[in-house]
Amino acid sequence: FPYPLADLLGSTDLAGRYRDGHYLTLRLTSAMYHRFHSPARVRLERVNYISGDTWNVNPIALQRIERLFCKNERAVLDLALLDHGDQRMLLVPVAAVLVASIRLHALDTRLHLRYRGPNEIACQHEAVAGEELGWFEHGSTIIVLLPSGARWAEGIETGQQIKAGKPLALMDPT
Repeated sequence: FPYPLADLLGSTDLAGRYRDGHYLTLRLTSAMYHRFHSPARVRLERVNYISGDTWNVNPIALQRIERLFCKNERAVLDLALLDHGDQRMLLVPVAAVLVASIRLHALDTRLHLRYRGPNEIACQHEAVAGEELGWFEHGSTIIVLLPSGARWAEGIETGQQIKAGKPLALMDPT
């Protein structure tokens, strides 16, 4: 089902920055690795935690529940790409059934359904390419949003399994 980007991100301003950009949905099953890593040298500048449901995110649920990713608990990670001028990207870890917890190395708190702290959390956490940014406590999904100047790496196609270390996208260096 289609959904407005602002509903996923919890911000019309942030959605406007990625209106002509690109996205990729990475589904992590319960048998997969549940940690996510920095795609490049980045600075995590802001986290927007959005509490919500914990629907299963398997293909059957996605065909039955409209706007599922916009309903589930998630965190919007706003990343500055340090080797690419003022370019940015977003990672959106989306929690699911049996997860209900997103952990980030940049924060010393656990983001879960009982979290009652601020939704928008400023931070200045730098990471190098491949460094672990955080993890789920079970399988789920990560949505990657790139600006319009990006392009997908060769061989990235719908339904394909992607191995750790395989390039997803290319950005022009500045």
